[in-house]
Parts: sequence; C-alpha cells; structure tokens
Amino acid sequence: MKNKKTLLGVGILVVAVAALLAVYWFTRPQTEEGVKQITVQVYTDGQMLRKHEIRTTEEYLRGALEQEGLIAGEEQSAGFYVQTVDGVTADESQEEWWCLTKGGESLTTGVDATPIADGDTFELTLTVGW
Repeated sequence: MKNKKTLLGVGILVVAVAALLAVYWFTRPQTEEGVKQITVQVYTDGQMLRKHEIRTTEEYLRGALEQEGLIAGEEQSAGFYVQTVDGVTADESQEEWWCLTKGGESLTTGVDATPIADGDTFELTLTVGW
C-alpha cells in the first residue's frame, strides 16, 4: 500500500514537471536566426552617453553586447549581472545599477535571456536607488 502511494506521488510529480516544461517551451521568447541590426543606447545622468549600431548573428542580447565589448559583469544564480556598460561601472555603494529596457519598455528578462530581432532598440540606463 505504501509503495502504491509513493509511486502515485512520483507519477503526479513527473506529470506536473512535464506540464511546466511544456508551458515554458510554448511561451518562451522566440529567437531569430541570421544577421540582425540592433541599436543599443547607453544613458547616464539622464543623458545619452553613446548610441551603438550593432550587426550580429547572436540570438540573445548578451552575445551581441559581449561581441562589441560593451558589457562586463558576473554570473549569478539569476543570470548574468551587468556591472559595467561601455566603460562605466555602477557603484553599488551608491545604489547604482544598470536598467535594461527595450524601446523604453521594461523587460522581465536579463541580457542573457533577452532575444533580439532585426531592428530592435535597447536602452541601458545607469539607475540610482534600489
């Protein structure tokens, strides 16, 4: 009897995990293959510091930014944490951090999970305050 309950519990767990994976697979952001031209604007102190036109075959933003040597940071459990953009390093003691937006809209993904498509415009803004 106890083995049947254990097997039933494991079976339910497997079905639940499979369902979650299926939902992720069909709702994840889609990538685009081939050459893409994107724009990356870097802002500090409320002013545009630089505008970069990037031609890339990368499918995710991180790859395109690293290809151009625009970002540096560290791997964390939640993904890649951007600390430096275009030579400007955020000062955590001053509660500074880099905010990523696309066309002025907030994103729910970081640079390593943000797919890019031809014509996209991204903004990296040095932001103060947690």
